[in-house]
Amino acid sequence: MRHLKSVCVYCGSSNDGPPAHRAAARAFGESLAREKIDLVYGGGRVGLMGAVADGAIAAGGHVVGIIPEHLMRAEVGHGQVSELHVVASMHVRKAMMFERSDAFVALPGGPGTLDEVFEILTWRQLQLHDKPTVVCNLDGYWNGLIGLIDGIIDAKYARPSFREFFSVVSGIDGILPALRAAPASVLPAQPAKF
Repeated sequence: MRHLKSVCVYCGSSNDGPPAHRAAARAFGESLAREKIDLVYGGGRVGLMGAVADGAIAAGGHVVGIIPEHLMRAEVGHGQVSELHVVASMHVRKAMMFERSDAFVALPGGPGTLDEVFEILTWRQLQLHDKPTVVCNLDGYWNGLIGLIDGIIDAKYARPSFREFFSVVSGIDGILPALRAAPASVLPAQPAKF
């Protein structure tokens, strides 16, 4: 069983998605705080990003936000997190999120969330890390993504083992058990490489 000190959450910054998704994000933030697990996320105060941070903050959790300068200037940075790191670029943001996290979770989101999820899975495929990743498939939101990955494997553009680099759960209650059930790390810890 894996011991988790910090979990990185990738999720959408839009306020226009289903309210149930924002409620689930907030509840997941609360659950991280209850378990004394730090939340690492993109630093925003809007959408699911804001909801997961608000939930963790309300429950007394430690929240690490990492946001690029251009988004901070657009006034979407969360002003109440425990640590807010304003960085020079999206690349620096993603590397820092990786380095500060023991595991990764994908809640519903848009192109930015897809970018983050595929990058972390690609790094896993390249054996740059073996930290666990969970895709939370709320209301079947990620069915298309899962089907795409299965199609990539079927077409032999990825090995079947790629499917083992992440777990899929249907609700937030399954996330932490799935992360903890992942095999213990066998690769040495290393900084993100581009």
